[in-house]
This record gives sequence, structure tokens and C-alpha cells, in this order.
Amino acid sequence: MEKLNLAIIFGGQSGEHEVSLKSANQVMSAISKEKYNIIPIAITKGGNWLIGEKGKQYMDENLPLAQTEGGVSHEQSQKLVGAVENNNFNFIQGGADKKIDLVLPIVHGQYVEDGKLQGMLEMIGIPYVFSGTLASSLAMNKHKTKLIAKSVGIKIAKEVMVAKGKKHNSDKIISKLNLPIVIKPVESGSSVGINIAKNKEELEAGIQKALEYGSEVLLEQFIKGRELTVAVMGNKSPKALPVIEIIPKISSFYNYDAKYQDGGSEHICPAEITDDTRKKVQKYAVKIFKAIGCRDLARADFIFSENDSKLYFLEINTIPGMTATSLAPQAAKAVGMEFPDFLDKLIKEALGRKK
Repeated sequence: MEKLNLAIIFGGQSGEHEVSLKSANQVMSAISKEKYNIIPIAITKGGNWLIGEKGKQYMDENLPLAQTEGGVSHEQSQKLVGAVENNNFNFIQGGADKKIDLVLPIVHGQYVEDGKLQGMLEMIGIPYVFSGTLASSLAMNKHKTKLIAKSVGIKIAKEVMVAKGKKHNSDKIISKLNLPIVIKPVESGSSVGINIAKNKEELEAGIQKALEYGSEVLLEQFIKGRELTVAVMGNKSPKALPVIEIIPKISSFYNYDAKYQDGGSEHICPAEITDDTRKKVQKYAVKIFKAIGCRDLARADFIFSENDSKLYFLEINTIPGMTATSLAPQAAKAVGMEFPDFLDKLIKEALGRKK
């Protein structure tokens, strides 16, 4: 059987560049070399594309630096960029030495997970795994995603939006949401730029910090409770995988360090919750998956409030972390799907769409 030419794209210009490198490295290690010819494609922090051997070299040189947020400097990221790569249409013009049959984007954040990459791939006629342009764009915006969740009957926490360059009244915000307040950049993942403010001064500082990652900030009512996450797989009849409970170990919430440091958090899979709660959170995950228009795989996050025992939707991630120990692959393993089989299933779903 002829091998599939599979391009794996990683890196990108968002604050999740390092997370992408770690995910892509594990995917490339786990994926079957008997079934796929792997074409590595690195996108530098400057937005240049390094394809094939240069992409592999980029991974080899920068993976050791990617163990911390911002570990790959902009200067380091641009080291391999030459005259050819400065032409950002090189990829479209045939920079890969093999015809690409399918793209597996192992990328996170702005420019690569928010519909921009997906739209470009559709324009040049290359099929890809994961959600399409519109769903990717909607899911990246936490505020818009919450509005859609609310429209289909899923509870959301109270919120206030703050935009760069526009005045806001911290006293009024505190009066509406009460302290503590969760501060989130509207369009980022991996908990980049997220803080919890316990007083007015922390709120102001947190807003300014979050605005470094985009033009809008979501301020959200803090809900104390258990964090539950559900991966959903499929297209025509998407199915929820087992529910996982996330328990941060080195911080008060599931921040960047808790996600990516060894021992930073504990994942209980399947979550130790009642059958009623499990069924409800899985039902809600599939519901928001369909409402956004996701495909192949996405992971929805919820808080189970200890005050009112209700589920509150937080966000949905259209390209979840893809290391073997990331949440979605863990859930798949709980139902007997090892990491290479999990990747195969995603690829088959995308190829089925191509036909």
C-alpha cells in the first residue's frame, strides 16, 4: 500500500509556540512510519516556513529550549531562515519535495488555530485534520464561544469584556462579578496570559498583562469547583470520550506551569463523578462541538460548581494538546485507543472527508 505524504505543521507566531513543538515531536515519534511519509513544516516566530529537512532541523535545535513558556527566543527561531524562506509563498509554490496528501496541524493559538491556516489550506486545495475555518475562528474567541454555548442552553459564568484603548471602571467590574475575578486574553490558549485577581490592584495589573496577548480581555466570574474536560471525536455522529478531572498541584488554578511542568497537575480519568454528572457533561460537550461546527476532535472544558452543583462551560479547544500524556489522548487511551491508533483515527476521519 502506497504511503501517505503527511505534512506535520508546528510552531507558529503565538505564545504557544513551545507547546506546539513538544506536541509535534511526540506525534512524529508515535506515528506509523510504515503508513506515512512525514514532511515536517516549522513555522518560525517570525512567520517563516521551514519545510522538510529544515523543518526537522528546526525541531532538533529548538525542542530543548521549548520546555518553558517563551523558551525559544525570536532570534533563535529565525536562525535557519534564508532567502527562500523569506518568501512566505514558498510553501504554495512547492517548497516540499513531495506532493502533500494531508496536513496534520499540531499548532496552537493565533494565526494557526484560529482559522487563518485552515483558510489558506482550503484556498490551495490541501486537506487537513481538525475543524474548518469558521469553527476554528469561533472557538478561538472565548467570548463568542460562550455566547454560542449560552444560546444552546449551556450555563456560562458572568463576564465583562475590556478592549485595548477603551476606558473601563474597575469598581463597576468588581461590583458586577465580585472578587476574585478570572482574567483571560480572549484569543489565546494553554492558559497563556491568564490570572486570577483578588483585589483591584491585581485586576488592573492582570488586564494590562492580558492585553499583551491581544486587543480584548475577558473578565469572568470566578467559580470555585472541579474542573472537568471532555474530548469529542468524530464528524457525522461525534462521540464524547471519558470525562477527565483536572487537579492543579503547583498553583491555585490550571495555569501554564500546572499544564506543562512535570507533576504540575493530576488528571483523573475517568473522573470520579456521578453517572448523572458524567452524562450531562458529555452531552454538553457534544452539544457545543456541534453548535460551533467542530470536526475530527475538540476538547471542551467545564467547571462543576461546588456552590450550586451546576456545570459551567469555559471554552472549547479545536486542536488540543497532542503529546501522549495530553488530555485528549489520555481519554482515548481509557477506551483502549493507544496514541498511534488515536492519530490514525484522526487521519482517517479527515481522509474520509476528502473523498
